[in-house]
Amino acid sequence: MSARDSLDPSESLWDLIAVQLRRHREERNLSGAALARILDLDRSSVSRLESGGMRLQPRHAKLLDQEWKTDWLFTCLVGFARSGHNAEWFKANLEAEARASEVRIWELAWIPGLFQTEAYMRAVFESAGWENVDEHIAYRTKRQALLGRKPRPAMRVILDQGTLDQPVGGPEVMREQLSALLEHAEHPKTTFRVVPRSAGAHIGRDGSFKIMTTGNSEVVYTEATGGGRLVTDPAEVRLFRQRFDRISDHALPVDASTELIKRIMEAFH
Repeated sequence: MSARDSLDPSESLWDLIAVQLRRHREERNLSGAALARILDLDRSSVSRLESGGMRLQPRHAKLLDQEWKTDWLFTCLVGFARSGHNAEWFKANLEAEARASEVRIWELAWIPGLFQTEAYMRAVFESAGWENVDEHIAYRTKRQALLGRKPRPAMRVILDQGTLDQPVGGPEVMREQLSALLEHAEHPKTTFRVVPRSAGAHIGRDGSFKIMTTGNSEVVYTEATGGGRLVTDPAEVRLFRQRFDRISDHALPVDASTELIKRIMEAFH
């Protein structure tokens, strides 16, 4: 079965966009090369757009609507697709994470999954009412193999203080978890900084996100209730980079963050 045949426009807005793109091109008796000229892309990119292997960007959607006079059809479809949840985004997030040379994480709610102990994972999954908890633990543990990869990716992590002192699973679980965090912090390519509660309101309060860099490419995975969103548009990725830098302005230096983690760990008894 070809990639084109596997598209399901009833389940995915991105698949619908791919199908509509091909339909409108064929209705106008245009070749793939002609569409490539309209979008200022190469022919292979058009093929990937129509097979779902590449996503139409807002600027290209606008070009199509202007050229084909489609009453902003593609602009609206791309806008809806980019703002909604897509089950494939989490999978794409994990694939980007596995390839990354640098990962920057801002975490507002939990210890990041890459650094969670098994007991902490279990407490998180059980509190959320998830089924097949052991399977989820095994899968998350497998993800952590990234930290043993050679070369190991650089990890720049900023944590809200609430992720450290909320008693997930109880004192024993938290002591083990924070001890593990301190061990990770000893690695030269991993840094943890903490935004203390005294920082008050700041731009990071509206949600957690992760920036993953591979070569010259960057993507962002931003978390939300019921699912996340994968951000690939360079302009939007740039805004998340700026947001990360602004959050870091509120974070304690690395050494002070380490001391705070130690004090919180010792307070769990």
